[in-house]
Amino acid sequence: MENITMIEKDAIRAKMAKVFLTIGNQRYRFINATDVELKFAKNKKEVPVMGKTGTGSIPTSWKGTGSAKFYGNISHFKELALKFKDTGETVFFDLQITNEDPNSQAGRQTITAKDCDLDDTILAKAAANDDLIEEDVNFTFNDFDMPEKFKTLMGMQ
Repeated sequence: MENITMIEKDAIRAKMAKVFLTIGNQRYRFINATDVELKFAKNKKEVPVMGKTGTGSIPTSWKGTGSAKFYGNISHFKELALKFKDTGETVFFDLQITNEDPNSQAGRQTITAKDCDLDDTILAKAAANDDLIEEDVNFTFNDFDMPEKFKTLMGMQ
């Protein structure tokens, strides 16, 4: 049998990603982001079955969550918090991540989290040391799509 392994250069470097933030009709390149993550989680219901010692499970729904860490030189998320505080209105946003590494034969993949709703954000930060202002936000999203997906690497078929 042929020994097939992945070629090292096909590992995708996360730092090569492009991230975009869309609030209303305005789209921003999220160039100050240092770490962005979108997660999909299934909610499951336990299913005990008579005659089995184990408990099974079935998926019932899903939940999308995300987080972003970035240099604190924008006010976008603070504006969303302020709007909610002043009016009770939630302004939803979309967040798009495109992963593409020019060294990899995998090509590119794009995931767009839609109808993101801010959970929390840092409003202001001060420090007596040499720290940079870095902020974290957490959010949920109600939908997502994948308009581009990676190619199947040679040897995987």
